[in-house]
Amino acid sequence: MSTRAGSRLLLAGAPRRHRVSGPEPERLRLFQRLRAAAAERWDGPGDGAGGGTGSGRLAPGTPIRIALPGGRRLPGRALQTTPFQVATELGAGLAQVALVARVNGTLQDLDRPLEGDTDLELLDFSTPEGREAFWRSSACVLGAVAEQIFGATLCSSQATEDGFFCDVHMGSRTVQSAELPLLEEACATFARARHRFERLEATRQQLAELLKHNAFQLQQLEEVASPTATVYRCGPLLQLCPGPLLRHTGLIGALRVLTSSAALWGGAGGQSLQRVAAVAFPSAQELERWQRAQEEAAQRDHRRIGKDQELFFFHKFSPGSCFFLPRGAHVYNTLVEFIRSEYRARGFSEVVTPNLFSPRLWELSGHWQHYSPHIFSVPAAPESLSLKPMNCPAHCLMFAHRPRSWRELPLRLADFGVLHRNEPPGTLTGLTRVRRFQQDDAHIFCTLEQLESEIDSSLDFIRAVYAVLGFSFRLALATRPDGFLGDPETWDRAEQQLERSLRNFGQPWELSPGDGAFYGPKIDIRIRDALGRHHQCGTIQLDFQMPERFELEYASPSGGPARPVLIHRAVLGSVERMVAVLAESCGGRWPLWLSPLQAMVIPQSPEVEDYAREVQAVLRRGGLLADLDGDPGTTLARKIRRAQLAHYNFQLVVGRRERQRGTVSVRSRENRQLGELELPRVLQRLQELRDSRVPDAEQRF
Repeated sequence: MSTRAGSRLLLAGAPRRHRVSGPEPERLRLFQRLRAAAAERWDGPGDGAGGGTGSGRLAPGTPIRIALPGGRRLPGRALQTTPFQVATELGAGLAQVALVARVNGTLQDLDRPLEGDTDLELLDFSTPEGREAFWRSSACVLGAVAEQIFGATLCSSQATEDGFFCDVHMGSRTVQSAELPLLEEACATFARARHRFERLEATRQQLAELLKHNAFQLQQLEEVASPTATVYRCGPLLQLCPGPLLRHTGLIGALRVLTSSAALWGGAGGQSLQRVAAVAFPSAQELERWQRAQEEAAQRDHRRIGKDQELFFFHKFSPGSCFFLPRGAHVYNTLVEFIRSEYRARGFSEVVTPNLFSPRLWELSGHWQHYSPHIFSVPAAPESLSLKPMNCPAHCLMFAHRPRSWRELPLRLADFGVLHRNEPPGTLTGLTRVRRFQQDDAHIFCTLEQLESEIDSSLDFIRAVYAVLGFSFRLALATRPDGFLGDPETWDRAEQQLERSLRNFGQPWELSPGDGAFYGPKIDIRIRDALGRHHQCGTIQLDFQMPERFELEYASPSGGPARPVLIHRAVLGSVERMVAVLAESCGGRWPLWLSPLQAMVIPQSPEVEDYAREVQAVLRRGGLLADLDGDPGTTLARKIRRAQLAHYNFQLVVGRRERQRGTVSVRSRENRQLGELELPRVLQRLQELRDSRVPDAEQRF
């Protein structure tokens, strides 16, 4: 174990109060006064959320019903009973592991009183919502400590899928790697102090006074559209944050500071910041398991596999764009052909569309006002042109280029066209975030009556493909975000339609409020790889807005014009990203049908190399990828071992006897000896296994 790994922090222990040196700043005294005033408006014990009996809430102490998952019901008191009290009453250690609550579908702090009859769900670290709240709370700890020991200003913090980070302003100073252990120790001390996370909902004017010491948070406050917003206190820290957060910092059992790097406030041209990334867990044991998983993931990093297997590379002359070598191109094209075969069976028509468009197209579609920083522009005459970042507007032009009839619907257009998106340099990460990519992009134009069956078919398409790729998956219904296009009634109808399809699909799903696209709600699909990690790849999106913007029409059965509905649909998503996910999931041990290393032909000696080349040629003519190891200075055993370590699915060994009989001796990459077989039979069996796309061809041979 490295010195760094050996210095794991056990944050749990006897709690001791952490004191802020010097007098309490005026902003903290103001915070407490505002919280006290808010509690009075509750006319009873409160969390500082504001409001009171005059706002339509039940009077404090009014009996309420609390419904729990599984049908159990408990009594409670309005504005007095908290989710934490419910967790304590339920026992079984639930109060020790519960982190946040879902109250009537909305997430909230455990100490925030229930306002009325409640459907209550208690969420722990095993849930996505629990982890997000845990890491958001841990980011507050990191931000508070960075302000204390570095004299920094916390600009923002964010929970990610893998942990959290804080952006801090330190002038020209940077956080050195040698300072990260000091930062960890300070976080440990701060967490042990069990600082409470105190919530306050206040007016914009009150928040401006509270946050006047922090110009960065004041700028964020200006972007808040609602008349009120929430701020949390954690020790000396005040942070604008929607919550929910943990009850106190003592729940953070282990924290690891990972990296520090440069960042810019508001993107290019903004002030220079330091971004400190970290991860935290409820216990040291969970941190240790995470560390082992990270070490395994490092061994499976798709960038390392891509180099070792000569699949792809990147070059400074084309940043963010991948060069796929022959083996990598095989994986890429095989995935595309797999989807094409499904298209043929499912009634999709593949089209080809241009790469360059007038910006007026993106203005018409609505993408320009939401997406223009990510669109590449190219000088041209008489106007600048833009590289397409998505295919949907071009498909709308295809639909509109001639009159359409209801008899043509549903019209399913598929496109593997090259897309470009101007991703910031700091976000480019191997194949998972690139500037040039292709998607298995399809758009379905249909009638309202066809909508349900098309969504059902899209979900079935996704299930069929992921089953072949070996992925389980989770579904989430993402509803309308701030700044959505169109009217709320149309959005409600679209969201209800997606919800019905999800219920019919019969697989568990969750709600992601506010995560929809600006033009419509969507179903996000997150696959789970062999390491237990989740990846966002597929999506099904409803769009009532773009047909309106493009004035798309078809002739209805009555002869009058009607507006189609548009479904955006992807299964693989970015093919580049899917190659990366598959490489890491299988660790470079590709299933035969995808493998760029299907067979290695190994002659026992130079005198049978001519026969070995004949075997290689037969396999290649049969559509298989076959290499030959004719190294005369290497023993047979070493050649076999070398091929197995390189993850060739099969090794075909040939000697004098095999040449005389027209056979090959077959081994798998697990070193299973499969016997001496006639070459035509081996070719036929390998083709059968490849074409059936089985995940375990080596066992089925």
